Amino acid sequence: MSAPMRQRGMALLSVLLLTAVMTVLAVAMLDDIRFGLRRTGNAHAIAQAQRYALGSEALARQRLGELQRGGVDAAQWNGQPLLFPIVEDGQTLGLVRARLGDGSTCFNLNSVVGGAPEQWQRRELGVSQYVALLQALGFAAAQAQTLADTLTDWIDSDAQRAPLGAEDSTYAALKPGYRTSGTLLAEPSELRAIRGYDGASYARLRPYVCALPRAELSPVNVNALDIDQAPVLSMLSLGRLTPAEARRVIAARPDGGWPDATAFWAQPALRDAELPREVYDQVQLRSRWFTLQTEVEYAGAQAVLSALLHADGDRARLIVRRWTPDE
Repeated sequence: MSAPMRQRGMALLSVLLLTAVMTVLAVAMLDDIRFGLRRTGNAHAIAQAQRYALGSEALARQRLGELQRGGVDAAQWNGQPLLFPIVEDGQTLGLVRARLGDGSTCFNLNSVVGGAPEQWQRRELGVSQYVALLQALGFAAAQAQTLADTLTDWIDSDAQRAPLGAEDSTYAALKPGYRTSGTLLAEPSELRAIRGYDGASYARLRPYVCALPRAELSPVNVNALDIDQAPVLSMLSLGRLTPAEARRVIAARPDGGWPDATAFWAQPALRDAELPREVYDQVQLRSRWFTLQTEVEYAGAQAVLSALLHADGDRARLIVRRWTPDE
């Protein structure tokens, strides 16, 4: 083969090689563009889903304002799922599922202490009510006291271990080690980090507890309790009422609810109960704390919002918002 032909052959191979390289680069660039467009689309869908979730929060605050003005019957909204289809340009693109709940029908886990930040101390009345709740849920007396002591040690500011509790030295020996929080719980799921709270005990306890951002005895709206929440009433009575007796008290509630706390305490099962004065102050007929759980599905994206709201007068304000499920 002559030199000119060899040169033409090399040139052709070079062109073919360059074409192949350019084709590969073009395909890679197209893939990057498609991925970028998909990522942008997903980000837009997620952002839009979060906007719809925030819309449910605004609606909840409006509903609470109506409730505080006496315009909404609690039975119409408390714990009931609310469904809102998402329709844009005549096309259904998703769904909003929202559930507004009463935050005054649970035991406040932070009530086992009192005081101030960095000075939290054990509150015996809160601990006793927690033990009563645990026993109403079927926990043995020794286990109930252990769970109460470990919770108190987790929150309080001192390093002195309760008789059945656990302080920093207990958790430091674990692999990996960690320390007690020394502050109020932000959410009930933190119980999972505390000694003694395994998956089974947490699942049994979770429907009856909450973590209000205040170290106050649990406010209980006795007009909002349903039959399944009878253990909360047992807790309030420091175990004077068994769960069965508490269910009967709730079942006997007038259709319009008890008109005042005196009427509630006048129930035959409670009339002769001798309780600390602070317990009588825990009974409420109007809730101030509310929970909101929202799940949004929009154009293939999902958003989950959990919020704690506080109603004051005819207004409701946001206390905590999380973009995670309330577990």
